[in-house]
Amino acid sequence: MASLCLNSLPMSPSSHPRKLTDSSLSSLSSAVAFTNGSAGEGAVKPIVVNGTPPTVVSAPGRRIIAVGDLHGDLDQARRALQIGGVLSSDGEDLWTGEDTVLIQLGDVLDRGEDEIAILSLLRSLDIQAKAEGGAVFQINGNHETMNVEGDFRYVEPGAFDECAGFLEYLNGNKYDWEEAFVGWHGVSKRWKGDRKMSANWGPWNLVERQKGVIARSVLFRPGGPLACELARHSVVLKVNDWVFCHGGLLPHHVEYGIERMNMEVSYWMRGLSETDGSPHIPFIATRGYDSVVWNRLYSRDVSDLEVYQIDQTQAILEETLQVLGAKGMVVGHTPQYSGANCEYNCSIWRIDVGMSSGVLNSRPEVK
Repeated sequence: MASLCLNSLPMSPSSHPRKLTDSSLSSLSSAVAFTNGSAGEGAVKPIVVNGTPPTVVSAPGRRIIAVGDLHGDLDQARRALQIGGVLSSDGEDLWTGEDTVLIQLGDVLDRGEDEIAILSLLRSLDIQAKAEGGAVFQINGNHETMNVEGDFRYVEPGAFDECAGFLEYLNGNKYDWEEAFVGWHGVSKRWKGDRKMSANWGPWNLVERQKGVIARSVLFRPGGPLACELARHSVVLKVNDWVFCHGGLLPHHVEYGIERMNMEVSYWMRGLSETDGSPHIPFIATRGYDSVVWNRLYSRDVSDLEVYQIDQTQAILEETLQVLGAKGMVVGHTPQYSGANCEYNCSIWRIDVGMSSGVLNSRPEVK
C-alpha cells in the first residue's frame, strides 16, 4: 500500500484564507467533529495517506468533518461548507478550515445543474487545505458510478448544458486540465449568465441538448477527463478510527478488501482493463442493493424495524467495525427527513439530509 505525506506548504499572501466572521462562527454549533480533539496551538504531525486512491488516512490532532450528498446544488454546497467553517462567506471561495480534514460522501452528480462546479470547488479547497496542513477527501457514490456507466437518467437539462460549456471552456484553455478544472467554479456563474442571454439557448433546444449529451458522454465515459478525476477518489475511506462510505460497508466487503475495491473502481473509471475487452465494472462496490454505494441497511428508520431486525443490523455493524479496527461509520445516500442523526449507540452516523434543491431542499448540515 503506497503512502503519501501531505506536508504543509507556505501560501502567498494573496491566496491566504480569510478568517471566519462572527456571523459565520455562530453557525458552527451544527458541526460535529469526528476526532479525539483539536490540534491546539502546537505543531501537529502531518497527514499520512495510504493507498491510491486513498484507503487509510492518519490525521492526528485534526478536526474532521463530513458533508453528505450535494446533488448539483452549488449554493447549498457553499452554505454547508460555510456552516462547517471551511469556506469563506465573502464569495471568494477561500479555505478557512486551517488544518481541518473534510470528507464529502459522494453524490455530487445528478438532480442539479452545477455538478462540475462543485467538483471544481472541492478540488480547489483541497489544494488550499493542504497548504494549511488540512485536506479534502471525496467519496464516490452511486450517482458517480452511474454516470461513468453512461446512466444519465437523473441528469438535469442544465447539467447537460454545463457539460457542453465546460468542454468549450476546456478547449479554450488549450486542454490544460488542471487550470480549467480548478478554475471552473469561479467562472461557471458568469458562463451561465452569458448562456441565458444567448438567443439560441433554450430548455427545449434539441441541438443544444444533443451537444450536452455528447459532451457528458465524452467527459464521463471510462477514461474520460471527469471519469479520471472521479477515479482519484475512494469508495471506502478510513480516517483515524472512523470509516466513511456512501451507502454502507458490510462484513463481506471488508473480507473482499477495501483497498482492492478502491483500486478496482479507480481502474474501471480510468478505462483500464486487464484484458483486451471492456473495462470490468466492479460489482461488489457499485452494483446490487448490498454494494458499497447502494447499501441502505444502516440508514433505515429504526422505528419501522422489529427488535430482531435492529439486533441483527447492530451485530452486522459491530462485526464490520471490529474487523476494521474502527469505532464508527459515516454514510450518506439515504435522505434523513429529521436531519443528520446517529443510531446503534452512535456507531453509525447518517448525514444525507437531502439539502439539494433537487431532493428535499432542506437546511444544510455538516457533521
